[in-house]
Order: sequence, then structure tokens, then C-alpha cells
Amino acid sequence: MFRVLALLTALLAPASFHSSVKPLPPSVQAQLKQGGFWHRGCPVALSGLRVITVSYRGFDGRSHSGQIVVNASAAQPLARVFRQLYHLHFPIRRMSVLATDGDVTASFSCRQAVPSPCTGGRGTGSWSMHAYGLAVDVNPRENPYVGCGQSRDPTARRYRDRSRHRRGMVTARVIQAFRSIGWGWGGAWAGDTKDYMHFSSTGH
Repeated sequence: MFRVLALLTALLAPASFHSSVKPLPPSVQAQLKQGGFWHRGCPVALSGLRVITVSYRGFDGRSHSGQIVVNASAAQPLARVFRQLYHLHFPIRRMSVLATDGDVTASFSCRQAVPSPCTGGRGTGSWSMHAYGLAVDVNPRENPYVGCGQSRDPTARRYRDRSRHRRGMVTARVIQAFRSIGWGWGGAWAGDTKDYMHFSSTGH
């Protein structure tokens, strides 16, 4: 009887948060290269990156495990941030080492910063903070990049109105979690351009 009760208690207990930080295994290095997320000339060597594995709450309310690639210097601090988000029951749609579509919470991508729709153009000539592994995009669909009333993802149109909260949208507590490690939020940028998904070590 005692064993049955112990088993039921374990099954009904809320899942605890887990995290790990490791150097990039060969399989992840290969994924980054093949997907064009890293190449020679990037500002950070593969040896300067880490893969962090963290627990997160899904939109189904359940505990899941996800991975992102970040700068080695930011790995442990970001694990602490995701611990806070987990305990806040903040829902994350998906996490992946590769941001292959519009609803993935991800970090590393060796690319230029993208200009605002307000200014136009294809590139800025400077590295994005994602190229350093020092930025994280959280729930891109629910937290779109907006400039001059435009967003890059047509499915994110209903999330432009930030006065009406929907699940998965960044909250004050999420902002504070990143702020606790010194990171800023793209939703606080001055002017018409806002990047509501974006958190980085510089705030840009």
C-alpha cells in the first residue's frame, strides 16, 4: 500500500525544472553548419558556444524539454532565466537549436542585423546579437517584430495589439527575468520599431 501511495504521489507531483549546459556535440555542430546558422567568418567560434537544455511549460500546460545554442558566457545565466519562466508557468510554444520556422524560441544564428521595415533594405552591415549567441527570441508568433505598422509574419497580425494580453505574449515578469541577468527587451525600443520577441545582452 505504501508503495502504491508513493507512486501516486510521484505521478501527481508537479514536474521539477531541470537544466544542463554542455559544449556543442558534433551532431549539433553539423546541424548549425548544414543549416547555414554558422560558417567561417562568424564572430564566435563553435568552441565559444554552448547548448543548454532546459525544462519549459508548453501551451498544453505540460513540462517539456528544449534546447537552444547560446554564447558560453551567457549559458548559466540564461538557464536561471528559464528556471524563472518555468516557475512562472509562462508557456513556450517550442524550443530548438535551429530557428527553422516562425514559432520557435531560439537564440544562435550567425547573420546580420535585419533593418526595420521603416528604413527598408536587406542588411545593416553589422552583426546581429544572435550571431554572438547573446540574444533569445521568445515565442516569435505571439511577440512579433513590428515596424511602421508592419510585421514580417502575417499570422502574427492579431498580436500587434499589446494592450490585449494573450497566452505566450511577453509579460512584465518575463521582462524582469531577463533583466535580472542584465538583458534588455526589444519591445522597449524607442520609435516605431519594436521587436517584442527579442531579448539580448545589449538590449539591441
